[in-house]
Order: sequence, then structure tokens, then C-alpha cells
Amino acid sequence: MNFPPMRIPLEKHKHLLRQKKPPRAKSPGEPAMKTNTRVAVIGSGPAGLMAATVISEAGLQVDVFDAKPSAGRKFLVAGHGGLNLTHAEQAEPFAARYGNNAGIFKKLLAAFSPDDLRTWLRGLGVETFVGTSGRVFPKDAKAPEILTIWLETLARRGVAFHYRHRWQGFSETGTPLFLAETGVFLEFPAQGVLLALGGASWPQTGSDGSWASILAARGVRLEPFRPANCGVEVAWSEYFRTRFSGKPLKNILLRCGDHHATGDAMVTSHGLEGGPVYALSGVIRDLLETGSPVPVFLDLKRDLPLERLRERLEQRRTKESLANFLRKAIHLTGPAFSLLRETCPPEELKEPAILAERIKNLPVLVTTTRPLAEAISSAGGVAFAGVNADLMLRALPGVFVAGEMLDWEAPTGGYLLQGAFTTGYHAGQGLLKWLGQPPATPPIPR
Repeated sequence: MNFPPMRIPLEKHKHLLRQKKPPRAKSPGEPAMKTNTRVAVIGSGPAGLMAATVISEAGLQVDVFDAKPSAGRKFLVAGHGGLNLTHAEQAEPFAARYGNNAGIFKKLLAAFSPDDLRTWLRGLGVETFVGTSGRVFPKDAKAPEILTIWLETLARRGVAFHYRHRWQGFSETGTPLFLAETGVFLEFPAQGVLLALGGASWPQTGSDGSWASILAARGVRLEPFRPANCGVEVAWSEYFRTRFSGKPLKNILLRCGDHHATGDAMVTSHGLEGGPVYALSGVIRDLLETGSPVPVFLDLKRDLPLERLRERLEQRRTKESLANFLRKAIHLTGPAFSLLRETCPPEELKEPAILAERIKNLPVLVTTTRPLAEAISSAGGVAFAGVNADLMLRALPGVFVAGEMLDWEAPTGGYLLQGAFTTGYHAGQGLLKWLGQPPATPPIPR
């Protein structure tokens, strides 16, 4: 016979916890515990760890819970291709990167800005630099090293980590419940709760969106999850898919409606990936909701004006093959030339004026976006209308939300991680305010 799992107060069963016990030694300048108030931070990604940083700075006892066996898994994934921490853009255009939530993020970023993030990292011993594109990277440290330093700093403050504990909601008295790997339900006596469980992209890292049903049942206003910063699907011919999957389209301009982005795209077996595709994927996704395919337009020679391009194309000799001519005249090779043949009727390729137009404005029909699980990030989640100015859930007083759980999206380039750090900082300060505690000092946690 199967019996339901037992619910056991966490305090009475510490031996069931996968807890990393902090060392007793305290580094100079680190705060001592000032209160017996206990806070549960659920989720150990950048938003959750930043919230734990803020709250522990104020002297509260912080317990961090995560369903996975270790912390910061999506943060480590972000570091695979070079850890783009934030961007050096000015405040106004930076906030504008958050689209419909630009006004909200303008206020959030005023409290914890990209400069504040770099100052805080410097306090951890991590120096940063601004790349030629304005993106900010660590100088000498990689993601695993930064995460290790961060976790060790939190442990020295007395922050406890409980891994393999999946959040199950709240008890009748409002305390958070967890399912341990042993199959036992645990109840944690927290005076404040901060949720930083991620969105619904890259579920293998722990951000699987399973928390949505729990909050919806408690009356929290949610928006459906949607992929963001994702690839798109195009119905390539079998020849083009087989021959050019994995090949780059270098230095293109991609346009959809009034929006455009530049950079390198990648042909894949299903369609297109890469920076400019990700930048416009939200626009494309929203247009696809009408139920019809969406045309996007590629400028394959964005540094060559249309008039000059037309002049060069008119110099073609009759007997010279088009492929050879375009390679020598305008350095158009590989998938770019084959994409012309894939997309344009043969008669258009014979007319220099029409061919020039197509090279500068090549239509490609997008049928759908790639699945949510493959997206770099996700839109949807807790609506900003469902939280107050301190990021506390209106339906659940004392419960705060940070990171990708909130319904916001931004392009790659440092804006995603900055959004996670900033909302984690703000929610942490909001929780301190709710508990009647002074804000963390100094204002930028070190």
C-alpha cells in the first residue's frame, strides 16, 4: 500500500538536509548575525544568490534551497561562450532594452546599476573590462571561479545551502514546504520567503517553470511562458538543409517590420540561429501569434550601398557563372549565394537591378520559433501587476519574487544577467523592508 509522504518540520530533521555547513571563522569586516529572523531563498541562480547576499549583509539568517545538486547551473551555462555580465550602455538606452518594462527597469536599475554590479564584483576580487561592443566581461576569472568565490563568501556569512530540495508550495500557516530527495516533506520555519526559481528555458538547469501551477493556485497573476532569444524555423529545401546546416551568414542585417539587428547568423537544419535572430525573436514570436508565417528580410551585403552593388553587378560578363562572379565582385560565397538560389526565381538572378534588390532585401519566411526548452531565456511568468514596488506578491504578503520568474525579457549582451542581479538585489531589499529591518549597508553589498 502506498502512503502519502510524511510532513516533518525541518528543524527536527537536519540530518535529512544536504547542507553545506559554513565554517565558523569570520573574515574581517563581515557582519555578525544580529537577529534570529530566518529567511528562505528558493533558487540558487544569480537572482537568488544576489538576494541572499543582500539579506545576509543585513545580519539575517538565510537558508538557500535548490532542487538541483548544486548552485548556479544556468549561470555556468551562460559562461560557456564567455561570461557577458552586463553592458556599459548609458542608463536610458539600457532600460529601453527591457521593452514594455523599460519604465519599471529604469527604477530598478537606478538602485542597482551595471556600475554597481561591477563595484560589487570588484569587492569579490573579480575585475571586469568593457569589450569593443560595450559588453562587460570578467578580466581573469571564469564563471565557475566567480560562483565558487561567491558561494564561499555567503557561507562565511552563515548562509546555509540545502540542495536536492524541491519547493512544493506553502503549508496552511504559510511556511514553505520542500520535498527532499528522501521522499520526505519538510516544513521550514521562515519569517520571509524569496522565490528565484527561474523561467522555463533550459529546464535541465532547474528553471522548468513547474512553480507556476503552485502560484496560480494561490491567486498570483501569471502570464504564459514564451520563448525569448531563440532560433526560428524555416522550411528549407532538403538540398539547402543538408548542404549548409551549421554554416554562417557573416555580417548580415536582419529586418522584421520596423525592427532590425546586425551580426552573424547561423543556418541550421531547422532554420536560423545567432545574435540578430535572437534579437528579433520576440518581435517574430509575437507576429506569429496571428497564425500565419512571418517574413523576415536579410541584407547579405549590409556594408555595400544598393547603388554601388547594382553598378558592380552590371559588370558581369555573359559567359561568367553567377556564383563565380559574385564571389569575385562582392565576396558573396557559401550559404549566402545558395540562399539566393533557394529563395529567388531563376529569372530574378539574371537581372542586375533585381538581383541587387534581393541581395539587400532577401525575403525568408519564418514558420515558427524554436521550442521554449531550447530558448536562451523566456518571457512570461509573474506579471508585474501581481507584485508591488518591492517585488512582493500582492496575493501572498511576505513572499518576494526575483529573476526570470517575473514577466520580462531582454536581448543577450549582458542585459539578461543584469536583470537577474538587479531584481534579486531589489527583492532582497524589499524583504528586509517588509520584516522591519534596515536596508543592507553599504547599499551595494560587498
